[in-house]
Amino acid sequence: MCIYWLQVHHLIEECIVFNMGKEECMDALFKHANIKPIITSTVWKELAKENKEFFEAYERRREEIPTEKETARRIRDLLSRTTI
Repeated sequence: MCIYWLQVHHLIEECIVFNMGKEECMDALFKHANIKPIITSTVWKELAKENKEFFEAYERRREEIPTEKETARRIRDLLSRTTI
């Protein structure tokens, strides 16, 4: 079981590299690695408990970065105002 949790831990770190939130990570690991969301959630919570400052900073940074949808909307708005 310990090795399994370490694998989930590693995969969560990969999700963080791709700026995923907890829910996105749970979905991705279930879809691509067949890891039940409750397992990902539990490991995520433990990591967040052990690394409180990191996860608080990570969540703040994620809130500041616009989502892909928001970025696409901004580009469309900019293009609609541009005259050629």
